[in-house]
Amino acid sequence: MRFRYLFLLLLLTTGCVREEEFDNTPQGNFEALWQMIDERYCFFDYKRNEYGLDWDEVYNRYARLITPDMPTKGLFEVLGNMLAELRDGHVNLYSNYDVARYWKWYEDYPANFNDSIQRNYLGTDYRIAGGLKYTILPDNIAYVYYASFSSGVGDGNLSDMLNELAFCNGLILDVRDNGGGMLTNAAKLAARFTNEEVTTAYMCHKTGTGHTDFSSPEAVTVKPSDGIRWQKPVVLLTNRSSYSATNDFVNAMRQFPLVTVMGDRTGGGSGMPFSSELPNGWAVRFSACPVYGPDMEQLEFGIEPDIQVDMTEADMARGLDTIIEEARKYLALNRTGLF
Repeated sequence: MRFRYLFLLLLLTTGCVREEEFDNTPQGNFEALWQMIDERYCFFDYKRNEYGLDWDEVYNRYARLITPDMPTKGLFEVLGNMLAELRDGHVNLYSNYDVARYWKWYEDYPANFNDSIQRNYLGTDYRIAGGLKYTILPDNIAYVYYASFSSGVGDGNLSDMLNELAFCNGLILDVRDNGGGMLTNAAKLAARFTNEEVTTAYMCHKTGTGHTDFSSPEAVTVKPSDGIRWQKPVVLLTNRSSYSATNDFVNAMRQFPLVTVMGDRTGGGSGMPFSSELPNGWAVRFSACPVYGPDMEQLEFGIEPDIQVDMTEADMARGLDTIIEEARKYLALNRTGLF
C-alpha cells in the first residue's frame, strides 16, 4: 500500500455507523459512547502503558455522574470529559451547539511559531503555488511554508516551485502550525524529496471488538515523483501544532537522507479517524486505525526532531524566528561539508 493511497483508506474508514441498540436517554447515550470507544478505539494498550489509561475505571467514574433527568448540555459536558481521558486530538463529540475536543496535546507546550515574525521572512512579494508560499532568503536559502494540507497543491505547482528554487543552496520547509488535512497532498509533496521508493510506515486495521484485535501491519511507502525532485539539503521545521496528516508527513520525510527535522516535537495524531453516531444524533469521531513508524514505533504522541530548537524571547523581541535562523545556519554549514 503506498503512502498516496492513505486518503482512500481514510474515506473508507470514515463512514458513519448509527448506533441503534441503546435508548435515547442519558444512560443509553453514555453506554453507547463508552461501548463504541471500547470496541473500536485503537490505542488502548499504548495509552495504558504511557499514562495508565484504564477504560473500565473511566466507565465506573463517569457512570456515577449520569442521572435520568440531567440536562442535555450537562450530558454533553460529561461525555466530552470522558472522551478527553483518551488524550487524543482526533477524538471529538459533535452536537448542534458545540464540539468536545482535547487540545492539551499542544496547549501545554510552547508555540514555537509567530506568524507576525514569519512575515519578516516571507515578505510581501512571496510566490504562491497552490497551498504553498515560498521565497528566497538573502543567503540564497529557499523558504517554503505550508500552512495546511487541506489546501491543495498540484504537480504543476510543485514542479514550477522547485524549478524556481533550483539554484538555492538549501531549502527550509516549514510545517509548523499545520494541523493536517488531506494525506494525498502530504504524499504528493513528500514524493519530491526521494529518489527511491521508501517504506515509511505501517498501518493496521481493527478486526474485532477486543482492544488488541488488529490485522497484520501493511506497509506504507513513498514512491518518487515523476516530476522535478529536490536534490539538496532540507531542514523541515516542526512544532507541537504539526498534527495529524502533518505528523505522517514528518514521519515520511525523516526517512530521507537529505532531510533534517528541526524545531519541537510534533503533536502526533497517528490514528486514522472513524465516525459514528449516538442515539440522540450526536456525532462521534475517534481513532480507529493506528499508523506506526517504519520500525513499528508509536507516532501517536508525536515525533522528536533531529535537532531541538525553541524560539527565544530575545530573538522574538528583535523580530527574529530562532528556528528559522538555526535552520539557515545549519544549511550554510552543511553546504561547506561541516555536517
